Amino acid sequence: MNFDDSRLTAIGLLTEVHAGMMSKFQPALSTAGLSEIDFETVIRLARSPGQRLRMSDLAAQTELSTSGVTRVVDRLERDGLVAREACATDRRASYAVLTEAGRARLESVLPSHLRDIEDYFTGLLDREELAAFLATLRKIRAVVRPCATAGAQATIGAQATSDAKATTTTGAQTTAGTHAEPTGSS
Repeated sequence: MNFDDSRLTAIGLLTEVHAGMMSKFQPALSTAGLSEIDFETVIRLARSPGQRLRMSDLAAQTELSTSGVTRVVDRLERDGLVAREACATDRRASYAVLTEAGRARLESVLPSHLRDIEDYFTGLLDREELAAFLATLRKIRAVVRPCATAGAQATIGAQATSDAKATTTTGAQTTAGTHAEPTGSS
C-alpha cells in the first residue's frame, strides 16, 4: 500500500484548508451571533432570487435533512432573521425568506468576513489562479454535490459574466464553499 498516494495528499490538503479557513472565519461569525450553518443559510437566502428559497431547496443546498433545515429555520425565525411564507401554488411547500433583520445582520458581518476571505483565500491567488480554482471547484461540486444550486434559475453563462465582473471590480471573486454562490448560478 502506498501511503504517499497523491489522492490522499489531495483530500488531506482540501480537508486541512477547509478546517483552517473555517477556524479563521468563525470569530467574525460568532461576533455576529451566527454559527456556520446559520451563516450558510442566511447567505444562501440573501443570494437567491427574491431572497427566498423553498425549504426543500434550502435543505438540498445545505445538505441538511428536511428536519435539520426546519430546526435551523426555526431558530433563525425565533431570532427574527428569517420568516416562513406559504407557497401560493403548493400547500405542501413553504419558503424561507430573509427578513430585514437578517439582511442587517449579514450586512454587519460581511465587511469583516470578506476581509477574512481576502486575507486567507482569494487574496493569496492571482486572477488567473482564482478563475482556474473556481472552475475546478465547480467541476468537482457538480459531481459530489449536484443539489448545491437547487432552485437556481440563472445560467452558467450568467455566472461566468458575474465572476469576470467581480474579478475586474474587486480584484477577486470571494465566493466559495459555505459562502454560497447566488443560487441562480453554478
